[in-house]
Amino acid sequence: MPISLVVTLVAVFATVALLSGSVVSLALARNAPERKRLRKLTAPKAASKRAETLQLAEGPSPALARLWNLLPASPTDLSRLRRRLAAAGYFDDSAAIWYSVARISAPVVFGAAPLLVVGVRAGWLAALACGAVGLVLPDMVLSQKTVAYRKSIEDGLPDALDLIVVCVEAGASLDQAIIKASNELVIALPAIAHELKTVATEIKAGKPRMEAFQNLAKRTGVADVKAMVGMLVQTDRFGTSIAQSLRTHAETSRAKRRQRAEERAGQVGVKLVFPLVLFVMPALYVVCLGPVIVAIYRNFL
Repeated sequence: MPISLVVTLVAVFATVALLSGSVVSLALARNAPERKRLRKLTAPKAASKRAETLQLAEGPSPALARLWNLLPASPTDLSRLRRRLAAAGYFDDSAAIWYSVARISAPVVFGAAPLLVVGVRAGWLAALACGAVGLVLPDMVLSQKTVAYRKSIEDGLPDALDLIVVCVEAGASLDQAIIKASNELVIALPAIAHELKTVATEIKAGKPRMEAFQNLAKRTGVADVKAMVGMLVQTDRFGTSIAQSLRTHAETSRAKRRQRAEERAGQVGVKLVFPLVLFVMPALYVVCLGPVIVAIYRNFL
């Protein structure tokens, strides 16, 4: 290989690597918690207060509000739907509107697709089947998102508790430790960071601390979070060390996380049986036995 070609390839590789590393470094540096706090401190006070007021006061856009008025749903249904979406990690007011639109439009779109492709006479049965799929698809997707959101909270709880323990042992109160953990875990664990920030907001609003933690347990529905809340209630009642209790619960949650990973690893062998039997073994039989069957068939002719 000519030396000029080698030098060119090395230069192209180094350039691409440097550009990729620079872009990733700038993106991570811009989203770092300390940079966000610095921008918040250096931002104009009037603009920041106005933005916070608008964020707290404003709801969905007027177009989405008019769209919601056209939907056949009551305020009770809206409240119930918002709780379901919050359990899946969707906290925006417009999420409930878009989900309602998807539930109404999905059966129509899925049912109309076979009719447009095949025709009314030949595709009415497929249209009914696709319409049924479109009817249950939004609920299935939301259920999967809820399971994934709870799993992210369950897996990130030990790390969040470790950070809270470090803050408490450094001399901070539990409320300050929760605020610090919610600010530091925004990038690594956004789900649990948002839940901790919600707890801190409820405590700042005047709600008792134990009630805010109980709301956290109801909102997430995670067993480890419910156990943590029960432990905090007992700790507050008997006056024991919060840091020691949180450290013990973090170790227990980490052991449960390791056991869940080992359980999933043990199920891999059983789960691989179905793709092997349905996809790999038939192809292997065709490749291995196909020529033999063809040769036997030709000999008998």
